[in-house]
Amino acid sequence: MQLTQQLLHEREDYIYDVIVIGGGSGGLSAGVYLQRYLLNSLIIDKGKARSFWIQALHNYLGLPSDTPGRELLKQGKAHYLSIGGDLLNGYVEAVADEGTVFSVRTKVGRNQSIYHTFQAKYIIAASGIIDHLPQLENMQNVYNFAGYNLHVCLLCDGYEMQNQQVGVFCASQSSLEVVSPLSWFTPHITLFTNGQFKVLSEQKQAFSKQGIPVIETPIRKFLGVQHQMTGVELTDDTVIQLDSGLIAMGAHRHAEYLQGLDLECKNENLITDSSMRTSHARIFAVGDLKVGMNQVIVAASDGAIAATQIWRDIRSREGSRPKS
Repeated sequence: MQLTQQLLHEREDYIYDVIVIGGGSGGLSAGVYLQRYLLNSLIIDKGKARSFWIQALHNYLGLPSDTPGRELLKQGKAHYLSIGGDLLNGYVEAVADEGTVFSVRTKVGRNQSIYHTFQAKYIIAASGIIDHLPQLENMQNVYNFAGYNLHVCLLCDGYEMQNQQVGVFCASQSSLEVVSPLSWFTPHITLFTNGQFKVLSEQKQAFSKQGIPVIETPIRKFLGVQHQMTGVELTDDTVIQLDSGLIAMGAHRHAEYLQGLDLECKNENLITDSSMRTSHARIFAVGDLKVGMNQVIVAASDGAIAATQIWRDIRSREGSRPKS
């Protein structure tokens, strides 16, 4: 059931088997499997799944290559609701371990918000990440192209950039590491720092030997038509023509609600075992939050694996459930 502010009273004192935080491909996959295992689940979705911004899922097995990410999410939500799952558009502020259950404090509604605390035996963290974008005076100019041919994922879109003139937009020294794997797909690379950091002289020399220009002048705007970026204009009026771009500026992980639970991490990513279980026995993590490969199809697999392990846990503890 799609929960609304008016329906929240129906879930007072209700204890879910599992609350899934995040309605992207990983969270929805987990929800579908949980419901098929006859468990009671709630997905709380803030509506900012990374895959929502993917304009075409070129690499998802079995789907037409022009399928937008938002269509995958739409179908996934419809599937989940059709088999009895609860879905709430809301923002999880905090998760607290109360012993046998977790309390999940949630903000519902952007205007005239209300707060509601849900309870669950297990948590699946599936809230993902959001990519950092180049910060320009007119951010709408960035949004016009991001997710089209201004890419944010080399693993997803390296194929799309083969033999193209590619601008790589970096935010730090560490982000320059993307050059080596990108050069597998194209030798035509130009690096842009947008004036955010200085590239070391020895790095510049190494890039120069590879024929890779380093542009440290800030960017005024992206150029292009109908969501297809064709180049950049710098603040000194220089125009550089490009076929596509790759944003390599890192990402923010949506997991503040887990603070205080002392979960094991590696470089801000949650460490899980093969069943997606974190260092807490009743908290699982799927998709981009965990250590591993950041891909839509991998997140969907993670969700299925986590849900299956939780079902095994509950079944081994409770045995057969009474017939409804």
